[in-house]
Amino acid sequence: MGDHLETGQHALLNEGDENEMEIFGYRTQGCRKALCLIGSIFSLGILPLVFHWRPAWHVWANCVPCSLQDADIVLLKTTDEFKVYSWKKVMWISLSALSRTPGLTPDHPLITDEEYIINRAIRKPDLKVRYIKVQKIRYVWNNLEGRFQKIGSLEDWLSSAKIHQKFGLGLTSEEQEIRRLICGPNAIDVEITPIWKLLIKEVLNPFYIFQLFSVCLWFSEDYKEYALAIILMSVTSIALTVYDLRQQSVKLHHLVESHNSIIVSVFERKAGAQDLESRLLVPGDLLILTGSRVQMPCDAILIDGSCVVDEGMLTGESIPVTKTPLSQMASSAPWKMQTEADPRRHILFCGTEVIQARAAGSGTVRAVVLQTGFNTAKGDLVRSILYPKPMNFKLYRDAIRFLLCLVGTATIGMIYTLCVYVLSGEPPEEVVRKALDVITIAVPPALPAALTTGIIYAQRRLKKKGIFCISPQRINVCGQLNLVCFDKTGTLTRGGLDPWGVVPCDQNGFKTVHSFASGKALPQGLLCAAMASCHSLILLDGTIQGDPLDLKMFEATKWVMTISGDDFHIKGMLAHTTVVKPTGTVGQVPAEGLAILHQFPFSSALQRMTVIVQEVGGDRLAFMKGAPERVASFCQPDTVPSSFISELQTYTTQGFRVIALAYKKLESDCPTTALMREKVESDLIFLGLLILENRLKEETKPVLEELISARIRTVMITGDNLQTAITVARKSGMVSEGQKVILVEANEATGSSSASISWELVEEKKHIPFGNQDNYINITEEASDNGREGTYHFALSGKSFNVISQHFSSLLPKVTGNNFLGSSCVLIPLLQFSMKLNCIGH
Repeated sequence: MGDHLETGQHALLNEGDENEMEIFGYRTQGCRKALCLIGSIFSLGILPLVFHWRPAWHVWANCVPCSLQDADIVLLKTTDEFKVYSWKKVMWISLSALSRTPGLTPDHPLITDEEYIINRAIRKPDLKVRYIKVQKIRYVWNNLEGRFQKIGSLEDWLSSAKIHQKFGLGLTSEEQEIRRLICGPNAIDVEITPIWKLLIKEVLNPFYIFQLFSVCLWFSEDYKEYALAIILMSVTSIALTVYDLRQQSVKLHHLVESHNSIIVSVFERKAGAQDLESRLLVPGDLLILTGSRVQMPCDAILIDGSCVVDEGMLTGESIPVTKTPLSQMASSAPWKMQTEADPRRHILFCGTEVIQARAAGSGTVRAVVLQTGFNTAKGDLVRSILYPKPMNFKLYRDAIRFLLCLVGTATIGMIYTLCVYVLSGEPPEEVVRKALDVITIAVPPALPAALTTGIIYAQRRLKKKGIFCISPQRINVCGQLNLVCFDKTGTLTRGGLDPWGVVPCDQNGFKTVHSFASGKALPQGLLCAAMASCHSLILLDGTIQGDPLDLKMFEATKWVMTISGDDFHIKGMLAHTTVVKPTGTVGQVPAEGLAILHQFPFSSALQRMTVIVQEVGGDRLAFMKGAPERVASFCQPDTVPSSFISELQTYTTQGFRVIALAYKKLESDCPTTALMREKVESDLIFLGLLILENRLKEETKPVLEELISARIRTVMITGDNLQTAITVARKSGMVSEGQKVILVEANEATGSSSASISWELVEEKKHIPFGNQDNYINITEEASDNGREGTYHFALSGKSFNVISQHFSSLLPKVTGNNFLGSSCVLIPLLQFSMKLNCIGH
């Protein structure tokens, strides 16, 4: 049923995304609906109950298949392993409701431009829009392409030049009204669910329906004591569950409601800047950000000026993040592809706080609204709470199978009872009663009440420890935990890094290390200037704030930070910018200091950051800092010492965090905004290495020992150098004494050569290459010599992990989950790695 598809009846919603769904078109048929209504009456409400449990059956019974274009009901099915069904009504919006454009006609310029999804959704000539609402997101029918598409966001294909051109001067009031009607309000509305709705939803659980049936049967047999006990347990369980769900609903409502009504400044193309309630914002609106603190009510792309943002609400990090404007590149490529590895550095996310907005010169700080409502980053977070993914743990699946076995056993017992009592000549009503008794005995009716009581008790114990659970049913499967992934910096090691020393270099190679423990001041020069200026620190209310690593690095220079005044000029240009100054005699750097004109922020994908600075009364320079290998690759080869690799290994094998620094001179007359990152980050001169000490937390070793004793594997995922990560793993006890580490390096296919893997024992430096056909890991012999399992650990980079996943997928369980694996040091995103582990059975 539902397998036969008409032409145009089936399509994909959110194709390629994590929440991809299949969508099927259906049209309600009057005679089918009438038959279902009659069936509901004669079945005493059982048929609607079945339809509640099986939404697809409701659609198949009441509707007939049709094309999506003609459908008034759509059936949705997730494409993941759960195959969850739901159905939605198709609704209509009429543009005749518009007040500012009463004379709107099909040939009006506002709606004839079919370049944008909004205009493609308007059906002509009646000017109506079809849409559905799925998990708080609105999808409109694209008349040109014949499919439902998400609305409430700017189109992904827009280039940076197009964004500046189309939205840089704001929208007209007519455009705003059309977008507002079609996209809906910019609000994350989480209604407080009424108690009666929560109660009905909980009571209609199949287990409670079975309990009701069982209790009625027991009362008919005068079996009152046990029946009353079950009723008491069930009522208590339902009451506690409804109370907890209601409390969560109220808390979530209050958490998001405060951000729905913020007054913002919006630039309208004809009327200029005006104050507007944030609920009325639409994608494409031009926001004007002032220097005062402001909560972001939507996701927006920064197109002019710079901002310092507190993203703690989304990421949990208390470190302010610097946002830079989207440059106006003369390219037709989508803007996200033009922003290198991390487009987020241009986006002000909903729910975050802009703590400092700084205009470029005498202009204003401007941002274009990118996404509104539940389409925003905060909206996604709220939706993940409202619509958690179903569980698919092995324990949960086994529990369902066990219950099905009980049902099967009960069915056999019921048939046997029927036969025995019928042959014995018992009255029919007694035969039926005894047969049903077998079912109530075989399938425990107290199971849901017992599980709910246990979950609530566990949840309250967790709450006392400050641990909150948004999906309480997952508590039952916590006992199946067999692997824990750790970040290194700030988790296994202390959050702050202590500067240990610097290793400067010149044309003759590395010089003697300068140790900060000696108490001597760092010699002034370009290396010191790079440490003082190449960072994302800000001066807020007289206090320097920012990344702890940057803060420690800056403090080691003994320089000071100030903000330039209105009378501060650089080459005739007014600059309200950060200025860093030395406190003593300086040498190569002018005593007036350095003005930080522009930042190319740090990105974990790029593993570097660069700043453009102006010596007050001197040259314009670029300073870069980042991962040593990456920084060295941007430097002139003759400036990188020949002993670079050995010097780097000297410190990383001791567990130090190493950062490289480099610089170059720039043309002073060229505007900083016109300089491309690729041009700035080329032909640099290598300056030296900054060595930082990464100390373990006191609680790291005891926690890891407890996990290992519980046979829970530990994995380290870090963005640091692999040698440093391996050393920290040894010091923390993640890699025990006597255990060996294998460095795995996988290379992509290039030209005629196929993808390959090499395995290297870190201690012995044995290098064993393996090609695409020969990829067997022969480590059983040495493992048996040691007489124990778990003597090998694998360390690999994110690049190698991706190559293995793509070309050597059969090796993935071995590298991440065989008996010889105790931990992994992996330079890849935590979420990506944990999802891979989950897919192979962890």
